[in-house]
Amino acid sequence: MTPVLECVDIKKSFGGVLATQGIDLSISEREIVGIIGANGAGKTTLLNIVSGYLTPSAGRVLFRGADITGTPPRVLAKRGIARSFQIPQLFVRSTARENMMLALALLCEPRSALLRPFGDRDLEARADIVLKSYGLTGHADSVVGNLPQGVRKLLDIAMATCAEPKLLLLDEPTSGVSSEEKHDLMKGLAKRFAADAMTVLFIEHDMEIVREYASRVIALYDGRVIADGMANAVFADPEVKRLILGTRDGSAGHA
Repeated sequence: MTPVLECVDIKKSFGGVLATQGIDLSISEREIVGIIGANGAGKTTLLNIVSGYLTPSAGRVLFRGADITGTPPRVLAKRGIARSFQIPQLFVRSTARENMMLALALLCEPRSALLRPFGDRDLEARADIVLKSYGLTGHADSVVGNLPQGVRKLLDIAMATCAEPKLLLLDEPTSGVSSEEKHDLMKGLAKRFAADAMTVLFIEHDMEIVREYASRVIALYDGRVIADGMANAVFADPEVKRLILGTRDGSAGHA
């Protein structure tokens, strides 16, 4: 079966600095893959390359067998690749429903729909369906700026998935979310990923979250892959323990 995502010898330099040094990876249908690594390991650079925000200095990105290297993000969104960011990309003075309606208009409608998103009853109904699927109905009429950080994160991810992508890229989904909210957020997301048969690649610094929700873990250090496999095996890897976890026993924590 053709992988959903393949990265072949991905290199990216900024001036004389190599951010990624020949990354190879292959992700299959419905995998939930966590990427771990210290700051500067190349995690966000890799996500930016896959999502079209950066073009690699060398190498190729394949989506379902097709070369998408350097394809603009808006085109990739139409083809089935969605992306959320560490800081939610939301209009904080608008309601959750209005944010969702705009996302639907941008991703799912012809360009002319942008002129009428807030007066479109069909679009409003579709927005409410997506909000309900993520347990956000009670926040639909709330101004985003007044919502807790965990709810903002969930809304941002829900907006990214409103076009039913086949590949979802998440940059630190629990960053800035309280410890009390983190697991509820991830439980809700995991349920949606399974229901929608979504393939997910996510960056995360909380190792407990990675252990519990990633079916596979890729460890990056200095722009290269140093381990790739099931979570327990990766966390037990001597290089991962020494270079990323900063422990000898591989105990969970923050990287």
